[in-house]
Amino acid sequence: MAEITADAAPPAAKTTPMFTVVLASAAGTAFEWYDFFVFGSLLTIISKNFFAQLGSTAGQIAALALFGVGFAFRPLGALIFGRVGDQLGRKAAFLICVSMMGGATFAIGLLPTFQQAGLIAPILLIALRILQGTALGGQYGGAAVYVAEHAPPGRRGFFTGFVQCSAAFGLTAALAVIFVTRKSMGETAFAAPDWAGGWRIPFFVSVGLVAISIWMRSKLAESPAFQRMKDAGGKAKAPFREAFGHWPNLKLVLIAFFALMSAQGAYWYTVFFYSDVFMEKFLKVEGDTANALIMAAAVVSAPLYVFFAWLSDRFGRKSVMWLGMTLGVISLFPGFYLLSAAANPALQAAQAKTPVVVIADPADCSLQFDVTGKARFVSSCDIAKSALANAGVGYANVAGPPGAPAVVKVGAVAVASIDGRALAGPALKATTDKVTHAIGAALTKAGYPSRSDPAHRDLGTMLAVLIVFTVAATALYGPMAAALTELFPARVRYTALSLPYHLGTGWIGGFQPVVSFSIVVATGDIYAGLWYPVIFTALSVVACLLFLPETRGRSLEAA
Repeated sequence: MAEITADAAPPAAKTTPMFTVVLASAAGTAFEWYDFFVFGSLLTIISKNFFAQLGSTAGQIAALALFGVGFAFRPLGALIFGRVGDQLGRKAAFLICVSMMGGATFAIGLLPTFQQAGLIAPILLIALRILQGTALGGQYGGAAVYVAEHAPPGRRGFFTGFVQCSAAFGLTAALAVIFVTRKSMGETAFAAPDWAGGWRIPFFVSVGLVAISIWMRSKLAESPAFQRMKDAGGKAKAPFREAFGHWPNLKLVLIAFFALMSAQGAYWYTVFFYSDVFMEKFLKVEGDTANALIMAAAVVSAPLYVFFAWLSDRFGRKSVMWLGMTLGVISLFPGFYLLSAAANPALQAAQAKTPVVVIADPADCSLQFDVTGKARFVSSCDIAKSALANAGVGYANVAGPPGAPAVVKVGAVAVASIDGRALAGPALKATTDKVTHAIGAALTKAGYPSRSDPAHRDLGTMLAVLIVFTVAATALYGPMAAALTELFPARVRYTALSLPYHLGTGWIGGFQPVVSFSIVVATGDIYAGLWYPVIFTALSVVACLLFLPETRGRSLEAA
């Protein structure tokens, strides 16, 4: 009882009101999410302006892989800034992270494109993306821990829910700035690969947001739990060894990763990023329409994070999060089928009436997954599958004779592909264009649409599907900050919480779009990429049920 009383009336509340703590933490986190999400929301343009040398499909995969690279470095940031947060304080880690993130984001807007500078452009972009990922790796754990250590136990879920909804505000702001700039300039000027390209503006906007964030966070006092631990001489001397070399703490790290973060990473990024790629690339929905739908879902998600976090204060963290991830597993496949029928019914009708088959030597076909962007996917099979992927058309695979060129059958029409491995430069481009044009002509003749027809599109159903996905994602993510903070002891809380969180969101979530897209290109099934989030989320459903302890009401004072 004495522990709960200490938590319920933290001394720092006298100098830092809870409203200020929540506002500064959530707003600062939203600004950092804005910086990170601007890149993800401009993937199609990034692929054209920085990976033009790779062609459409390979360029898209390279851009998606680069999106994942930023996430891949988040665990490194978690370790670096987790140590800073556990030894020097939560506030110090906050300020360093936000400064790094803002500087890197602003600098992306200053980069030359591939058309302007050649290979140096994607190299510089990769370097800045690594800085972004490292900075974000230290951000979330600090905000979650800082708010939770200020909040009274009975309302810890509710208050940390505002940190969770900051991701929605960051994503919404990124999409809104992109949408307004795109509409005001026109698509051609917005996507231009020169210094006047409007795609640079959302990156420049970040500098103002960063200045506000630094100012707000500089006004905050240190976390009360950390300050009391510091005053008592209880700070961790070696956070890494205590967090990961001590079995009771390492066990909690593993539980957090498998029971929560596997689902969070895979499912959340499927809903808010891969669904955008899916609508644009496979269903041929215009970029601004797809962005507007995701933005609407993000707006709806904001109060839901807080609602489910509040619900976890009453019914427990575990049950709310488990129901969210279970709904996610159940809804993904039927939801994406319904999304396709609503977005492009003509495409579904054409696929049912005139299925497409690729007949190729399996040894001639690549997975077309390359994080470095150096591989060339120019065999006859790769060229044929790239053309179909760009057209958003699913296909069946049939093994062909060894060494024979790939053939694409659209109903009764057969189109022979060409091997481009002996070609380069203009000759390769001419060959790929020839095959792509021939396949496109056969698809048009068979009734395959080149775009989603707005007159036959059911926007209401599309939005409804995204909202169902959003309910599942917010039920999982809303209580998570409170649950993770309560799971770990104070001495290593920042470090131990941050690593599994960023392994899940960084590695599993960050590479979800590129892995799912590559699976689709390889299999010809536009829904096959969904097995990635389904498998990871199902793993968490089982692990959460069996191993995750209920943490609601725990004291945060325990070292």
